[in-house]
Amino acid sequence: MKQPKCNRIPQTRYRFGGHFADYLTGVTDQWLKAAPLANPAMLEIFRDRDRQPLRDMVPWAGEFAGKYLTSAVQILRLTQNPNLKTFIRGFVNQLVQLQDADGYLGPWPQGSRLTGEAPNVGGKAGNTWDAWGHYHIMLGLILWHEQSGDKKAFSSAIKIADLICEKFLANTRHRLVDTGSTEMNLAVIHTLCLLHRKTKTERYLDMALQIVDEFAAEGLDGPLAGDYLRSGLAGKEFYETPKPRWESLHPIMGMVELYWITGEDQYRTAFEQIWWSIVKLDRHNNGGFSSGEKAQGNPYHQGAIETCCTIAWIAASVEMLRLTESSVVADEIELSTLNSVTGLHSHTGRWVTYNTPMDGVRRASAHDIVFQAREGSPELNCCSVNGPRGLGMVSDWALMRCRGGLILNWYGPSTMNTRLSSGVTVELAQETEYPRTGKITLNVSPSRPAQFVLKLRIPYWSSKTRVKLNGEHVKSLSPATYLVLDREWNAGDKIELELDMSPHYWVGEKECEGKVSIYRGPILLTYDRRLNTMDPDEVPALDAIAMKGRLISSKDSLPTVVRVEYTAPDGHKLRLCDFGSAGEGGSPYRSWLPVEQIDKTHFASDNPLRSGRPQ
Repeated sequence: MKQPKCNRIPQTRYRFGGHFADYLTGVTDQWLKAAPLANPAMLEIFRDRDRQPLRDMVPWAGEFAGKYLTSAVQILRLTQNPNLKTFIRGFVNQLVQLQDADGYLGPWPQGSRLTGEAPNVGGKAGNTWDAWGHYHIMLGLILWHEQSGDKKAFSSAIKIADLICEKFLANTRHRLVDTGSTEMNLAVIHTLCLLHRKTKTERYLDMALQIVDEFAAEGLDGPLAGDYLRSGLAGKEFYETPKPRWESLHPIMGMVELYWITGEDQYRTAFEQIWWSIVKLDRHNNGGFSSGEKAQGNPYHQGAIETCCTIAWIAASVEMLRLTESSVVADEIELSTLNSVTGLHSHTGRWVTYNTPMDGVRRASAHDIVFQAREGSPELNCCSVNGPRGLGMVSDWALMRCRGGLILNWYGPSTMNTRLSSGVTVELAQETEYPRTGKITLNVSPSRPAQFVLKLRIPYWSSKTRVKLNGEHVKSLSPATYLVLDREWNAGDKIELELDMSPHYWVGEKECEGKVSIYRGPILLTYDRRLNTMDPDEVPALDAIAMKGRLISSKDSLPTVVRVEYTAPDGHKLRLCDFGSAGEGGSPYRSWLPVEQIDKTHFASDNPLRSGRPQ
């Protein structure tokens, strides 16, 4: 089997400070420990799936429990909150008891199970995403087993995999692809591969390979699925593939797992082509993915940037990071996390958006997609259960194990305790206001003197980076790389890192022609009407050459992570804040702004943000 170049380190202990800690606390208390109680139909839809009258449900109703569980487990990795752990255990105990004897754990009645059709979809007969729902439940159960050792959870995931194989493996008359909604229902390839790696059960791999064949299936009216492997190998842009909806990223992640299992480069090559295509043509200025729930080949497109799409994008990017150990990929994950993920959350953690536009307002998903609400689940929708995962996935990439040591990707006030393969424990403690400022002091404390590699991420936007190790300047620093420090470390070693927080600019095109996005480090600076005296259409043009911002405090009832005041050439004061905080109070915001004296910078693999500075 192939091995990832870098990977998360299980049992790492995290203690975060600053705004990120506030989000974790809010999401835990206001949503994760409240949602199943306030929305009991999350589980009841499984309990009474065969009772009359049948519940009226959306096609993806079976996903809610699995997405919730995945989010909760990944948040738990970061917080180790004992009350949350107890709550999750109780939730899982209830969930697995609702599994039928044959392994079925969905909400649809007998005769409709894993068929792709049911009589009670939106009040009538319709298509279902039943295998998709099982995929999310399997993923949540697998992650919970990894975290807790819960054997019943793992057994439940195996029963689902066995059911899928029993129903579809080598069945040419009733294929999984024939159940329709293939971007969704073929996603089980991902969890089948995860289970194969854990159990070595050959039929799980056989079923996964069969699904790869079904990627290219054709029907009377054209492609039945996304043809992801062949399209990727042919160098086709993702938006040009047969199924460019966001859900396709989940079956696409199955190709990464097949690369680990088989070692066949075709899976890696296709995945990397798709990832780079999205970065170049469909990742927006705020790090969000999708326009109108799919790839459009246009990062300026004004279609809805759905929460679920961005979460899937970050999950795929974590896989890309494991494949490549590229600091640029880690930069991309940070961009999405510090802008879109915080932007899609209420600062209280109580709700998330469906759409987090580049310019506009923020609305709770419970309002924007209220059509998904049902009796017993007034707050449940695809996004409300999925959004917290964006925070939880920090556990996948913040601190990683690499050959010979550690990679530190997360910058921010925090303490991380982990164990090297040698058995030495290491504490990494950061003293910083990042991302408000670029100065970071990192204290490295191994349990005993130890030789290991520590790689520090030098972001692609940091043109001028300074690093000191125990007071001595470190030379030969390059953006878009990791700084590799290979030495014997001792308790008390100190690294001082100063990143370039001078403004850099993405000049817009197409729908955003004549406008510019302003970044300060990884943060997209944004106009929020609440912070200014002028209305959105009155925002003055700024001069990129003359721009000198003043960091100001944020002590009001709706705090911001970053708040900067600029003076426009006409003398007006313009206050910009971080995108994640903009629009929190319901006021309109804009992240594409009038800026003069800045030239376009073209997309490049070492500058995928297209951002530049005045020459």
